[in-house]
Amino acid sequence: MSIAIYPGSFDPVTCGHLDIIRRSSKMFDTVIVAVLNNSAKKPLFSLTERVALIEKCTADIPNCKAMCFDGLLVDFAEQQGATAIIKGLRTISDFEYEYQMAQLNKNLNSNIETLFMVTNANYSYISSSVVKEIASLGGDFTSLVPDEIYENVRQKIEKGR
Repeated sequence: MSIAIYPGSFDPVTCGHLDIIRRSSKMFDTVIVAVLNNSAKKPLFSLTERVALIEKCTADIPNCKAMCFDGLLVDFAEQQGATAIIKGLRTISDFEYEYQMAQLNKNLNSNIETLFMVTNANYSYISSSVVKEIASLGGDFTSLVPDEIYENVRQKIEKGR
């Protein structure tokens, strides 16, 4: 059974994230969307809320599950029986950073491979940070997040104003 981990903060999950989830779910028996708490960022949604949002927009993907984790990604991957880490790439700068992380993870656990997936060009400009900024300024972000969670994001932004 092939298991892959797709890690990120997913605050909130975007159409670009969902595209990578859908595509990777066709390649692996199980894809675990691993939600992490990035201490460098102030999240809009709690870990539990982010997992729930991912579950909401992946309900039609039977081999996908969302979980939160803390600690080293390779340790979490090993605990879950995963042999691959999926990383989505939007830009060259994404590649530079993710390449370094892949090398570091390979050094920590040589049994886990990192696979890079190039983001669909339709989503290459989307990030969770951009979604939050546009939404907080009252802009139209309907094409940036999955329909299933649009209202959740809008309400959370409204509550924070």
